[in-house]
Amino acid sequence: MLAKTFGSAVFGVDATLITIEVTVAQGLGFYMVGLADSAVKESQQRVEASLKYFDYKMPRQKLVVNLAPADIRKEGSAYDLPIALCILNASEQLACERSLEDYIIMGELSLDGTLRPIKGVLPIAIEARKQGFKGFILPAENAHEAAIVNNIDVIPVETLSDAIVFIEGKKDIQPLLVDTRDLFFTSQNEYDADFEHVQGQENIKRALEITAAGGHNAIMIGPPGAGKTMLAKRIPGILPPLSLPEALETTKIHSVAGKLGKRATLVSRRPFRAPHHSISDAALVGGGSFPQPGEISLAHNGVLFLDELPEFKRTVLEVMRQPLEERKVSISRARMTVEFPANFMLIASMNPCPCGYYNHPEKECVCGPGVVQKYLNKISGPLLDRIDLHVEVTPVSFDQIASTRKSESSEQIRSRVIKARERQSERFKSKREIYSNAMMTPEMVKEICVIGEAGKALLKKAMERLGLSARAYDRILKVSRTIADLADSDEIRVEHLAEAIQYRSLDRENWAG
Repeated sequence: MLAKTFGSAVFGVDATLITIEVTVAQGLGFYMVGLADSAVKESQQRVEASLKYFDYKMPRQKLVVNLAPADIRKEGSAYDLPIALCILNASEQLACERSLEDYIIMGELSLDGTLRPIKGVLPIAIEARKQGFKGFILPAENAHEAAIVNNIDVIPVETLSDAIVFIEGKKDIQPLLVDTRDLFFTSQNEYDADFEHVQGQENIKRALEITAAGGHNAIMIGPPGAGKTMLAKRIPGILPPLSLPEALETTKIHSVAGKLGKRATLVSRRPFRAPHHSISDAALVGGGSFPQPGEISLAHNGVLFLDELPEFKRTVLEVMRQPLEERKVSISRARMTVEFPANFMLIASMNPCPCGYYNHPEKECVCGPGVVQKYLNKISGPLLDRIDLHVEVTPVSFDQIASTRKSESSEQIRSRVIKARERQSERFKSKREIYSNAMMTPEMVKEICVIGEAGKALLKKAMERLGLSARAYDRILKVSRTIADLADSDEIRVEHLAEAIQYRSLDRENWAG
């Protein structure tokens, strides 16, 4: 007898329908076909142990399991549950009241028949709805994630026995319903770190406000203990809230990577990723024989923070150049090319020199001649070219630390950032995939960032006197446009340009002596 149901395989952040067929015929042996990897083939042992645990029998005949289409590689242990149910149906041990073909079924079995959570549930649920399936039977721990998708019955099961009695109609399992919108809007403004707890550093807060308002990349340069990491961790709290489409896309990426955790639902806050400087190329941009999203994709719609930037391997930093421009990363393998979104804000920090005290107001730098420049040269020019703001962070004085005066809260800063982003949304509404000043092309900079004669004179003098490089020109104009947006100004004034110029520290020819 032939039994059939459906599962799914995830490639990139999208799911593909997989047909699971089982036939029991005369002969002996267990055969699995359809380009299955070792983890899928090992399901035979898990399925057999689970069936015996609930007093069912593994057929002692020729058993063929086909996973179609046969030219797509299937990986992982999530096919255990559909294979087990198909084996029971094909061997006539299952009296189906509900048709297996009406559902997408996924889940990993333990030897005692309990179900373990799987990865990539959200893309699978979206595909199930798209294909018109009645429901999605899956492990209970993944049900909240799948319930984000409406108009499909999400059936949570704890064990193989629960799935069997549901299919046989002996037990009704109520589909899990989640009020996604309510859950999303009530938790999207909850952040642990707030700028009101930061004493002093008003100039750095201002720079980070500009960074958030325009979606710019920024680097903070300062001695150890000046507060660079502390400030960076507070940036997500001043970014505009995620929209529902952004939240859904972000959740899909985290689902595929298995980062959502138990009973997780929609990601409602902007991600903040801070990988260690020992990270590999593949871990940062994504990869592997079966490509998985890397840190830059996990930071999609949020912040990627690289602490101690010069300590990262140069090859790791260089692979970020293309994603920073295209806001996506393509990973090619012999059989497939997978694309992951990677629209993130890069926030980096670094010491000014190996000892950390170059340009320190009190402590003396002990680095030898040329060492500071050599340290800075660990970061390539093309990468610096993609960073709009270079901010020098100085240590906070005792009086500022001991002050009881309350600083401006993240909520107050965020309100200004949201207003500036609304201006940009209006400005770029006719431009495809452009919605912030940082994303402007050189042609758009010439069209939008128009400055007067006084502004041109100031910019010319600054470039000559400070030795600013040519690549700083467009960056200054973009940042000054954001400063004007924060000031609710339609034109870029001289004071906006003057402020933008001071955020190009590393472009000055004499910066490292």
